[in-house]
Amino acid sequence: MPRPNPTSRSAGRVLMLIENLSFPMDRRMRQEAIALQQAGYTVSVICPRGERQERKGFEICEGIRVYRYPLYWQASSAPGYIIEYLWALLCTFTLMLWLFLRHGFDYVHAANPPDLFALLYTPFRLFGIRFIYDQHDLCPETYESKFHRRDFAYRILLRLERYSYKVADVVIATNQSFHEIARTRGNVPDEKLVIVRSGPDLKRFRATFPQPALKKGFPYMVVYLGVMSQQDGVDRVISAAHHLQQLRGGRDVLFSLIGKGDQWANLRQQARDLGVDGTVNFTGRIPDDELLQYLSTADVCIAPDPPIPLNHMSTMNKIMEYMACAKPIVSFDLVESRRSAQDAAVYVEVDDAKRLAEEIDSLLNDPARRRRLGEHGQARVRNELDWSHSSRKLVEAYARLRGFHEVPLHELRKT
Repeated sequence: MPRPNPTSRSAGRVLMLIENLSFPMDRRMRQEAIALQQAGYTVSVICPRGERQERKGFEICEGIRVYRYPLYWQASSAPGYIIEYLWALLCTFTLMLWLFLRHGFDYVHAANPPDLFALLYTPFRLFGIRFIYDQHDLCPETYESKFHRRDFAYRILLRLERYSYKVADVVIATNQSFHEIARTRGNVPDEKLVIVRSGPDLKRFRATFPQPALKKGFPYMVVYLGVMSQQDGVDRVISAAHHLQQLRGGRDVLFSLIGKGDQWANLRQQARDLGVDGTVNFTGRIPDDELLQYLSTADVCIAPDPPIPLNHMSTMNKIMEYMACAKPIVSFDLVESRRSAQDAAVYVEVDDAKRLAEEIDSLLNDPARRRRLGEHGQARVRNELDWSHSSRKLVEAYARLRGFHEVPLHELRKT
């Protein structure tokens, strides 16, 4: 059988599996799908439906076939996660079988969590289909951070992670810490490993004109963007809003919290209990154009992920999205957060919401410093972290699977 031509019209058929977000709301997977499509691959996606948008069971998004299944609840307990994942796996595997018989696919590209997609892939391995394990989260550490124990479920998650490493033809790590975990805990050889950072695509994700109406009459606005689970530390933002009112002697700062998660209801109750519900705006998940309006209007952005082992090793996409919009950041001092933001952020070394509030207060009182931090972050994204740098590594990893080495991105795009 002849070797495939890297510049042929059909480089291969890629099936992407997503469970924790809909598509194209999952910006990393959207960027990866587009990069592969531009490199000549046919891309399909299986994912859950969104809550308020992306509700169609099937649609074509920018040339990518998207198949969505209903996800009726969002788990917040161990039994809930079991039910959620079993339902997601059943729907995903059913759609995989249908797509395999209807269209076929050559690659299964699985974005964790969960680390159960490798099990769904196993039957297709018999047909020579390749497996790409795109590790976005460390599931054992995520479980430990949620439930504060290393029990039987934790050990099962370790086994599932090891199995994913074992069957993968390529392991994609989002940063250096994940790369080291794969090498040490997973014994993944270097030739199977590639780091593809989750940088924003400045062609699509960039600042727009500020919209003062989003501040609802407040002089200042602090923005949080991201998931709202226990390990994300959004409760620290609510507490910081309470402390900031005391520091500033009034209510002149609006906190806009963008996103959702299993702590959504608890956070809203915390805001009521602390008496800051009038200064905390929960937007839920919103489309990118609206999100960019909020980021462009914000005076300060916050990354409250507490200093636990999981967060030290994780890349916070929100940090680079804040930087893309030239916004100063207040963050806890985490290993990967400092690697990403460098001098674009002010770092709080201890897990203390009052300290977060003090640093926010300091930045609000110093517009020149806010501008310097924002300009540094935007320049770093433009020069080093823009998605164009990462997409080359992704396409090269696929090219290596096809037997080609160091294939330039511009060559792969000649389709």
